[in-house]
Amino acid sequence: MKSNLQKSVKIKNNTKQFGRIENKSLIPYGRQCIDESDISAVVDVMRSDWLTTGPKVLEFEKAISDYVGAKEAIAVSSGTAALQSAMYAAGIGPGDEVILPPMTFVATANSVIFQGGTPVFVDVDPDTLLIDPVEVEKKITPSTKAIIAMDYAGQACEYDKLQTIARKHGLILIADACHSLGATYKGAKTGSLADLTVFSFHPVKHITTGEGGMIVTDNANFAEKMRIFRNHGITSDYQQRQKKGTWYYEMVDLGYNYRLTDIQCALGLSQLRKLPGWIDRRREIAFNYDKAFSNISVVKPLTVSPNVNHSYHLYVIQLQMDELVASRAAIYSDLRRENIGVNVHYIPVHLHPFYKNRFGYQKGDYPVAEAAYERILSLPLFQSMTDNDINIVIKSIKKIIFNYQTH
Repeated sequence: MKSNLQKSVKIKNNTKQFGRIENKSLIPYGRQCIDESDISAVVDVMRSDWLTTGPKVLEFEKAISDYVGAKEAIAVSSGTAALQSAMYAAGIGPGDEVILPPMTFVATANSVIFQGGTPVFVDVDPDTLLIDPVEVEKKITPSTKAIIAMDYAGQACEYDKLQTIARKHGLILIADACHSLGATYKGAKTGSLADLTVFSFHPVKHITTGEGGMIVTDNANFAEKMRIFRNHGITSDYQQRQKKGTWYYEMVDLGYNYRLTDIQCALGLSQLRKLPGWIDRRREIAFNYDKAFSNISVVKPLTVSPNVNHSYHLYVIQLQMDELVASRAAIYSDLRRENIGVNVHYIPVHLHPFYKNRFGYQKGDYPVAEAAYERILSLPLFQSMTDNDINIVIKSIKKIIFNYQTH
């Protein structure tokens, strides 16, 4: 590896080729976009009679279900709560296995364990980092009850193949679409492609409620179970009891307080109105990145299937490490010093100490995901990025990559 002195000299010599890069503040990998209409919507609710368990929750649920083309929507307090609620609706419990990819955030697998089930990982496609349907079928056992397909970076999985496998073996198909609100697969939106679909409204996602999540489904029984689950296992909420003029309620199962507030739902409704334009902007940013890196062999964006309309929660590149004299960690650090807020999504779940200690997973168990982890970077991508921001990211990537190329 080159010394710091060598690196600094090389970078100085690159100024003429790439131009001087003036970037005094961090360009994060993702961030929320809040305007006065969002603030006004929240203030209106704060002046109303309902701060939680009120009409805005129902309104937001209806808006999301209409947008994705699902019959039912259940708002909850986070994407993690949405995942666990889906596990509950699917009846996951002790002795049940759920198949999922290791290339995801830990919450996907944790939700299975919360309900007493066992997560069973299968490897991913090397070009898309999406769950590999061929590997899914290999891992099905008499204990398998469900499959979680994770729409990594905002690209929908191969749902035709996964649906065929699920129907063949009598399994429940769950879409972790926390990355893919607004994406489509063969013309159908995420939210209409699985038995249960989970969304997240964290600030780095396409729209935000601060924290928040949603599960959509066409199954009325699933929907009713999740409404009870998010409300302590109680069959009615305060608004429903007020309408009936009764105080009486019954707890029929052990649930959680996973309710989303009217304040948050008002923000979500306001954000949802802007979503189509925001997704267009995300795609435009991704197109600019694709064009900029098309002739750089060291930088390989993830492959996008022709059957998919990507919604780009993340823009992920895979560095071709055999053509570089530096580690991914060194490149990451150099970019952060340039105020380019790159990130890494994700450390494969099975490599975290909890999963290694509890289930005995080891490095080498899922080689495709592990190899990808060693070379991936998520570049800044959010709808309020300016063209100047995009150019700064591109110039910084090119400058640092050029400095470390072997030829």
